[in-house]
Amino acid sequence: MSLRDEQRDILTVGDRQVEYYRIADLKGIDHLPYSLKVLVENLVRNEDGANITDAHVRALLDWEPAADPSHEIQFTPSRVVMQDFTGVPCVVDLATMRDAVKDLGGNPEVINPQVQSDMIIDHSVQIDAYGVDDAVQINMDIEYQRNGERYQFLRWGQQAFENFRVVPPGTGIIHQVNIEYLASVVMTKALADGATLAYLDSCVGTDSHTTTVNGLGVLGWGVGGIEAEAAMLGQPISMLVPRVVGFKLKGSIPEGVTATDVVLTITDILRRHGVVGKFVEFYGEGIAEVPLANRATIGNMSPEFGSTCGIFPIDEVTCDYLRLTGRSEEQVELVRAYAKANKLWHDVNDPDYVEPRYSEYLELDLSTVVPSIAGPKRPQDRIALSESKRLFEETLPGYVGNDTEYDPVSVSTAFRGDFEITNGDVAIASITSCTNTSNPSVMIAAGLIARNAVARGLRPKPWVKTSLAPGSQVVADYLAQAGLQEDLDKLGYQLVGFGCATCIGNSGPLLPEISEAINAHDLTVTAVLSGNRNFEGRISPDVKMNYLASPPLVIAYALAGTMDFDFATQPLGQDPAGRDVYLKDIWPTNEEVERVVAGNVNREMFLKDYASVFEGDARWKGLDVPEGELFAWDPDSTYVRKQTFFDGMTAEPAPVVDIHGARTLALLGDSVTTDHISPAGAFKASSPAGEYLVAHGVEPKDFNSYGSRRGNHEVMVRGTFGNIRLRNLLLGSVGEQIVPGGYTYDFLAMKPTTIYEASRDYIANGIPLVVLGGKEYGTGSSRDWAAKGTAMLGVKAVIVESFERIHRSNLIGMGVLPLQFPEGESAQSLGLDGTELYDIEGIEELNQGRTPKSVHVSATHKDGSRTEFEAVVRIDTPGEADYYRNGGILQYVLRNLMAQ
Repeated sequence: MSLRDEQRDILTVGDRQVEYYRIADLKGIDHLPYSLKVLVENLVRNEDGANITDAHVRALLDWEPAADPSHEIQFTPSRVVMQDFTGVPCVVDLATMRDAVKDLGGNPEVINPQVQSDMIIDHSVQIDAYGVDDAVQINMDIEYQRNGERYQFLRWGQQAFENFRVVPPGTGIIHQVNIEYLASVVMTKALADGATLAYLDSCVGTDSHTTTVNGLGVLGWGVGGIEAEAAMLGQPISMLVPRVVGFKLKGSIPEGVTATDVVLTITDILRRHGVVGKFVEFYGEGIAEVPLANRATIGNMSPEFGSTCGIFPIDEVTCDYLRLTGRSEEQVELVRAYAKANKLWHDVNDPDYVEPRYSEYLELDLSTVVPSIAGPKRPQDRIALSESKRLFEETLPGYVGNDTEYDPVSVSTAFRGDFEITNGDVAIASITSCTNTSNPSVMIAAGLIARNAVARGLRPKPWVKTSLAPGSQVVADYLAQAGLQEDLDKLGYQLVGFGCATCIGNSGPLLPEISEAINAHDLTVTAVLSGNRNFEGRISPDVKMNYLASPPLVIAYALAGTMDFDFATQPLGQDPAGRDVYLKDIWPTNEEVERVVAGNVNREMFLKDYASVFEGDARWKGLDVPEGELFAWDPDSTYVRKQTFFDGMTAEPAPVVDIHGARTLALLGDSVTTDHISPAGAFKASSPAGEYLVAHGVEPKDFNSYGSRRGNHEVMVRGTFGNIRLRNLLLGSVGEQIVPGGYTYDFLAMKPTTIYEASRDYIANGIPLVVLGGKEYGTGSSRDWAAKGTAMLGVKAVIVESFERIHRSNLIGMGVLPLQFPEGESAQSLGLDGTELYDIEGIEELNQGRTPKSVHVSATHKDGSRTEFEAVVRIDTPGEADYYRNGGILQYVLRNLMAQ
């Protein structure tokens, strides 16, 4: 009898009984971290005797904290969540797979999500209108005008596919909707024999900040859209059991410090420690004092830590939050009973409590946290607020150019009047993002600062684009009920939409006069946002320096109008009596914030706002939706096009082959993020993507964003590696000027050109391509197009010093080979400048069912000399080897489904 059969048991919850898989009495379970206990339950429940066996479970129970990851398991998430930027390509691929199945003589309806899959449309709203009372309605009207084709397609998908739901636009941000409504913590399903099975909620999502749900004790993390599609289709995720970092929190947050300051501090600590590929788990007596909203804020930033997850265990705080957010009392009791029965309940005062063992240990005394911001281009670069002015002044010279104007520049606008702007001025101050708008304490704090600022006669500077984009309609409810929205409105913080907005790059245009002044005088202006991402070129094409801050500090910087500001010594302005007003004069006390939260955030708000969450408004219901099991592709559509991944696909995969005569498409430095690779934000008519759309009759004003056009591979491949801050060092290697953006050198045409045009030339001549890079290649959001676009450009291998976890996996999922330079070596140390011809041998060993630890790389220089080295093959699991042999994960899944 297998463990799966042995451990099936009955759990009594109140006056009902449910079945569950008991792990509490398994030998070795007591000292396992909470997160690994979740994996044990997952393995026991999904054991099939082939991919998951008793041996896999027992190996996990015998986990050695100090050991390096080596044991492979198959994790089967209970559900998948998607946002629309990455979710639309998922549905495009599923629809294309149906066509491919039909072409191969199969039944298209075998292609359906096998687990509950939810898409929240939250990434498409842009801040076109702001500072006016009807900004929400204006922006939503424009959103539907821009995205009607995509939304019609998604409504078709909602009707055509089983187990697929869509949360319409204007509802909220995926991660906030996830913790406030979708997540169950413990799920149930009806069995064929009439019984009910209770099991742990877990999920993967197409957004790296899926880890927000870790705050609820739900194990989940961000994956590429490619992995998510496989999970939707019933494929487990192959992973190595990770090292687990135990992070003890103690003490309490001091006066004047926010949850945002805490999370920026934790991000700083964990980045310095090094947690890439590891689980981070918070434990100890102190976490009982950490509110659920703060836990979610901390979990949200796991991608910024670099960890796979940042999880808190289930306890009474979890149950209180479930009750507050409208879950039934029956559900709350199920969570409590299940967690206690399976030794998943966290209570250090329980006499039976056993402290977990961890691979590594860290600790933070919350009383030591100080107000902080992070920037100007990475979320882990924390700056104490008291040091912000000095460090800004030290950093600014690295951003100004030869043409930069240092004297103030006059600007005249009809909307905000006449003023002068200069380097360092805050052009955008946006309260936005899942990191903070899911946390009532920081949102109420922002509202109270607004109230106090209005009372003292303060106003934001006229050049600041102000915006408030909450992640949930509940936020709007409690701000209104507390009477704070009126004060926010007076500062220009009217609601602009319910979605990701500024943090995803949808900050919308600056006033034309401001934009023209910035570009004409090469000014270095800044953005301050309450988000989690501030990578170069992400927030606005007009803004060079981006800083993360808490919502109340966002307002403070809007009042100051510049990053060149010391809040301790400089007044924000004067009150009507002419007295100086400092930040300390308008900052609310912790007790005041807590009192307003307690009096204005209630269960009824959540019940009301989520009562019809999948229905949508009149705009959504009025969409003209096509019908049928196969999608009727419109050949003229510039938003949704049938993918080419399956063109010419055969029932059996062809053998993999070594790479010969490859050219370098890009030679890149350290910390190249997926934001540098994957197209996002706005683009110009002169770009390859812009030229494509113009040729198809689209006016530049109707381009929309790359994110909104993710369902059109023709647009996306043209934007890959097109970030305006990308520096392709290959240009310098051939004596050309290194022009920031998507440019390279074409060795066939012997001239500099765009990366897209060069790739077309190489593909037409049958020449494979490689990309060379440095450390931390692919950090950033888990975006499928960073890998899809790389593959579609003809890149066969990426050779770097180190990879970010998700991007490495996604490259394999698209049939691109991830390789690492030998330990301690780099392109520079090996004397490689990208002008060489590359041969990579040893890949064909995969055809014998073996994954080589390394392959031989030979780089032939212009003079005929060679540099040779052994590159480490970063195909880390047998499952990934299967994907690579099949040319990608989708081809692997499709072939498997056809064989059933």
